[in-house]
Amino acid sequence: MISMLTRLSLALLVCTFAQADMRKDIEYAKAGNASLTFDVSVPEGPGPFPTAILIHGGGFVRGDKQMYVPPLFPVLTKANFTWFTINYRMAPQYKFPAATDDVERAIQFVRGHARQYKVDVNRIALIGESAGGQMASYVGAQNKPASQVAAVVVLYGVHDFVSRVVSQGKLLDTSQAYLGVKELDADTAPVLIKASPVAYVRKGMPPFLLIHGTRDQQVPYEQSVEMCAKMRLAGASCDLYTVREGGHGMGGWDRVPELQGYKLYMIDWLKKILN
Repeated sequence: MISMLTRLSLALLVCTFAQADMRKDIEYAKAGNASLTFDVSVPEGPGPFPTAILIHGGGFVRGDKQMYVPPLFPVLTKANFTWFTINYRMAPQYKFPAATDDVERAIQFVRGHARQYKVDVNRIALIGESAGGQMASYVGAQNKPASQVAAVVVLYGVHDFVSRVVSQGKLLDTSQAYLGVKELDADTAPVLIKASPVAYVRKGMPPFLLIHGTRDQQVPYEQSVEMCAKMRLAGASCDLYTVREGGHGMGGWDRVPELQGYKLYMIDWLKKILN
């Protein structure tokens, strides 16, 4: 059960807002005819501030920068983060790796405009949920020099498409649209492996925090358990926060006070990693 002290801390975290400047619909890149935009919240004060880049979910085929991730907005604002929430190209019109390329573009833009948004380039965290979690995990695992981050938070994301197909018995329609394949077989396995963050696990990755519910029917909880285990085996840093009895999505968790401890844990973890 969640303690009274934790309940009080959560209430203060959600209800008490630091002062911040909200700016919307700013273009960070063009990809063909697609204009890629973000919203950004910048704290008052000189900065630079620790920074989070948020990637929404939606099964790779739906959603936008103001969907699915809003539960994290007041949490990051209160913690005095500069935070961005981004749009990216979606399936089926755009297939992998279009969306992850867009995430890398967003990181590059943030790093290139650090002074304008009071960003500390050495304290950038990538945070994704569901489909956005797969993207955060993928981009963070590779951590290319031009799109480098200091920390990665993944909420109930896919880390291994092959094991997900094995555990669920099929490749879900949304994953088919994202990956451009219909099923797992000898011909398509390389595509699924290439899109799986677990394939890039190595020592020297940025620290990962994985947050996952034990009753997730869309992305099995074991995805996070196995990813964390493989990272630790490789000598990389990974922490797993388990949401007991939690299903898929922060929206559902936020209707149950006992499930909201992940917010405090995430902020404490980020402050420790980005110190």
